[in-house]
Amino acid sequence: MGRSDGRRLKNLGVEELVEVHVMSKRTDAMNMIRLDIPIEPMHEYISKKRLEGKHYHHLTLIIAALVRAIAEYPKLNRFIVNKRIYARNDIEVGMVVLKGGRMDEEGATSKMKFDPTVTIDEVNNIINDYVKKNRDQDEVNTTDKVAGVLTSVPGLLRGGAKFLMWLDKHNMCPKAIIEASPFHCTIMLTNLASIKTNYIYHHIYEFGTVSMSLAMGNPHEVPVRKRGEIEFVRCMPLGLVMDERIASGAYFALAFRRFQKYLKDPSLLELPPEKIVKDSD
Repeated sequence: MGRSDGRRLKNLGVEELVEVHVMSKRTDAMNMIRLDIPIEPMHEYISKKRLEGKHYHHLTLIIAALVRAIAEYPKLNRFIVNKRIYARNDIEVGMVVLKGGRMDEEGATSKMKFDPTVTIDEVNNIINDYVKKNRDQDEVNTTDKVAGVLTSVPGLLRGGAKFLMWLDKHNMCPKAIIEASPFHCTIMLTNLASIKTNYIYHHIYEFGTVSMSLAMGNPHEVPVRKRGEIEFVRCMPLGLVMDERIASGAYFALAFRRFQKYLKDPSLLELPPEKIVKDSD
C-alpha cells in the first residue's frame, strides 16, 4: 500500500537497507551538530532589502536557504516508516508560533509547504501568511482541531495516538491527518532566539515522519583564526538533529555546506534554482 506523502525508494545501497533494521527507531539514529552562522552577512542583506521596501527576518533567510539546499540535496527530504525509506513529495517545515506573539501565550503548531523552485521573496510571503494566521487568537488551525477531538474524551488521546501510529506504520493513516500533522514534515524548526533563549538539540519524534530538527539560538561570539590571528565573529548558533539513516555523513556535510553558502550570500536565493535534483529510486 502506498503513502499520500511520499514514494518508497527501492534501488538503495546495502548499507542504507541494513541501517533501518539495525537502528529501527529515530532515537537510535539521531546525530547532532551545532552550526555557527555568521550574522554580519545576514544583517547586511536584511538592511539592504529594507531600503528597497522589503522586510526580511533571519527566519526568512534560514528557511529559504534550507529549502534551496533540500532542492539540490533531496536525500534530506527522505523519511523512514516501518523500516522502509521514502522520498517525501513536498518540502514541509513545521514550526510553533506563539498565539498573540507573546511568551506567556500558548503556541500553535502547524507546517508550511514550499515548492523547491521558490525564491526568497516567495518564502518570505509564505512565512508572513503562516505567522499571521497562527498568531490570530481566534484562529484554530487544523492541527488544533485534531488535537481538540483527541482530548475531548477521557482516554481517547492515549488510544487515539497509538491507533494513528499503527495506521501510519502500515501506510493507512488518512491523508487528512497527515496533512494536518506537524510531525509529518521535512524538518521541525524552532526559533528560540525570538524568545531570547539559547539553541538546543531538539528531538525528532517517533510519531510522524520528521527526519530533522533545527533550533535557532541567541547570537554568540565564536573564535575564528584569520591570517594567523584569532578574531571573534558574532554568529547565530543552530542546533541540528538528523536521522542519519536518510543520508550518509558526507552527504549531510555537503548539503549543509551549501546551506551555509546561501546564508553568506542570500542574494543567490533571489532567483529560482537552475536545477532541481530528484531523489532517484
